[in-house]
Amino acid sequence: MASPFLRNLRLRHMYHSLNSRLHASGFHSLSDKSLQNSPLNLFSLDGFSENQYKFRAFWMNHRFLCTGSTNPSVNKASSSNVGATPSGGLAEGNHGNKNNGEQDAGGSQSTSQQGKPVRRGPVSWMSFFLLLCTGAGLVYYYDKEKRRHIEGITNASNAVRQGPSVGKAAIGGPFNLIDHNAKSVSDKDFLGKWNLIYFGFTHCPDICPDELQKMASAIDKIKEKSGIEVVPVFISVDPERDTVEQVREYVKEFHPKLIGLTGTPDEIKNAARAYRVYYMKTEEEGSDYLVDHSIVMYLMDPDMQFVKFFGKNLDDTSLAEGVIQEIKQHKKVKA
Repeated sequence: MASPFLRNLRLRHMYHSLNSRLHASGFHSLSDKSLQNSPLNLFSLDGFSENQYKFRAFWMNHRFLCTGSTNPSVNKASSSNVGATPSGGLAEGNHGNKNNGEQDAGGSQSTSQQGKPVRRGPVSWMSFFLLLCTGAGLVYYYDKEKRRHIEGITNASNAVRQGPSVGKAAIGGPFNLIDHNAKSVSDKDFLGKWNLIYFGFTHCPDICPDELQKMASAIDKIKEKSGIEVVPVFISVDPERDTVEQVREYVKEFHPKLIGLTGTPDEIKNAARAYRVYYMKTEEEGSDYLVDHSIVMYLMDPDMQFVKFFGKNLDDTSLAEGVIQEIKQHKKVKA
């Protein structure tokens, strides 16, 4: 058995070893002076076994650790160490988070440098292209429908609608006049042929020449397109100046088949009344005057019955097409 001195020395060695470990982990321990004044020295070491000495050393350290030291400097140091530990831990945590953030940024940067997108956006090139195509298609469809609607309105407004017949217009009738060859003619001389009749006068400055030129061109186009022969007829509303010779020279300027008719004032008046034609002298100064009259062409069928009239707003092509259409429609109804 070891002597009491060796046991005491071993116990002190164990105490100092335990005290150094506690001090390294941030806790205060007993000083040598405190150990001398501790209850360990109040008892003799001879009557205790080695296990009893170990137990007493552990109990003394546990007591002083729980109650704290009586030295103010020790308590202040302990308090400062305890308060500093979380800050240090927080700083270390922040430093660790910073390092982790740098690592994440570095990883993202390296990923971007390798050409692999970390996260795709909500709009891709394909979706943008499909959206563009859809928009262009909608614009094209809207424009097409708009043009089709406008064309439908235009065609409906320009179309000639054939309504139910209520009766024949009271246009046309018998007349007796003289042609440009000084031959007496009547309405019966024009039976069996399609006739296009225009009322005017040879001293007309602009409207009558334009209308007769349009009539002559339309007659040729009707013959060319449909093979139908239409007789152009000019009836003067100025019997005082439009003599047979005057009318003859006048009609030669427009078409070789154009027939010019004139007569006495009463004969002209009767013919104009039959065709509902208005005419009146204006701006009379001696022998120079103008005649205001209706600007209308009358299409008469082979029975010298009125079919349709055409106004000044048509050109030669439209006039020719209108005459052809009316002739075909008339033949279809007669059949």
